[in-house]
Amino acid sequence: MKYKTLFAALFTVTLASTAVAQHNHAGHNHTMPGQTMASELARPVAGPHGGSLKQAGGVQLETVVSQGGIQMFVYDRNGRAVSVNQGRGAASLRVEGNAKRYRYDLLPDGKGGLTAPVNLSQIAGRQIEIDIQLVGIESSSGQPLSLKEVATVPASEIQLAAAAIARQKICPVSGKPLGSMGDPVAVDVNGQRVFVCCGGCVNAVKSDPAKYAAGRPQITVATSTAADAKAIAEQKVCPVMDEPLGGMGTPIKVTVGDKPIYLCCKGCIKKVQAEPAKYLAMVYGDQKGSGGVGSEGASAGDFSISVTSSTQADAALIARQKVCPVMDEPLGSMGNPIKVMVGDKPIFLCCKGCIKKIKAEPAKYLAMVYENQMGSGGVGVSGSVAAGTEQVREGIFKVSAEDNPFIAAQQKCPVMDEPLDAMGGPYKVHAAGKAIYICCPGCAKKIAAEPQKWLAVLAQQGVIAPTLR
Repeated sequence: MKYKTLFAALFTVTLASTAVAQHNHAGHNHTMPGQTMASELARPVAGPHGGSLKQAGGVQLETVVSQGGIQMFVYDRNGRAVSVNQGRGAASLRVEGNAKRYRYDLLPDGKGGLTAPVNLSQIAGRQIEIDIQLVGIESSSGQPLSLKEVATVPASEIQLAAAAIARQKICPVSGKPLGSMGDPVAVDVNGQRVFVCCGGCVNAVKSDPAKYAAGRPQITVATSTAADAKAIAEQKVCPVMDEPLGGMGTPIKVTVGDKPIYLCCKGCIKKVQAEPAKYLAMVYGDQKGSGGVGSEGASAGDFSISVTSSTQADAALIARQKVCPVMDEPLGSMGNPIKVMVGDKPIFLCCKGCIKKIKAEPAKYLAMVYENQMGSGGVGVSGSVAAGTEQVREGIFKVSAEDNPFIAAQQKCPVMDEPLDAMGGPYKVHAAGKAIYICCPGCAKKIAAEPQKWLAVLAQQGVIAPTLR
């Protein structure tokens, strides 16, 4: 939260307030002749309006601090309300961490209290110190009353939710950052709120509240054993480093929820902990044998691939491509660029270490370099599809048999990186004249806000979004 301009905003809503100099020495306070300083009760006591109740000059004073300002209520020794219609007061306020003080007039509000209306919402959750002086109060023998109060400006429900979301950070079901799918959704788990990224994750939390009560996926780390040999053989490579499992010692077993992910070394653990959903998708794909680690999609066998060093004749093409599509590093920054011919199209790489990525997913990198101008060599299905008429929600359409080839080509939701049928989908949304398929309605907002971004994401995966007609 930025406080540079806080006080300019806070103190524009005062009632004829004027700044006055404050006289406040460290270690002691001055009381004006005839004034009575309020003494705190043995323990903090809540007043009838939920404020702090203290005694001064034979009466009881209740201070209520809210985002809308400061209120004072007065009661006699028996707790009966005392009229403040002839009363006046001043409140001098200082925010924790700031030496400057500001003065507000406390005036009768016609509801039995003295009020200083001021917007304190921008310092919600922060502690404030208030010096209060009151005059003209009945039952106080005509003496001015002084009171020092320390309070915290209460946070609104929206602010409390925002703070909880900031603490939780990620969805416990998908592992995606909260807010990446639109406004997070709150789910009650045994009286506590757990936030998920979208409506598609709500049922998962409700069906197993104990699993998701902590607000994040349960992740455990262990060294793999002989019992994991079959699973390791099926996974083949580390999803973080793309290195053969076992090539760097005994694989590490990271269990996300109830699904194991095997890693080449301990250094990869933090990557999985930071983005569990991403690596679950890489390892398990669509649970039908496609899209997981070791499944190459459009394999090298679909293209003729050759590798050479670039020459001076490639200089213009290298200048046009600029960066390596694998590492996103400037070409030439790691020596003479490597030239990989995929069919009749060259892709230039920063180093030899990137070659295996191109061989594994040639269509993906062709799309990245050539902006999806792949002719007939890509994994996408070119063509068009009906826009759709049966809406699930505004801008979200049910799919039909005509969509099936395009759904099969896309396979995963570009927003969630989840199988299209993982959360009740697929659904179809419109994106700059193209059709994009999503796993749940919660993803539509992201597509609508930045259609070109998500079309580019699909292009990087070698997917050609069909044209709408």
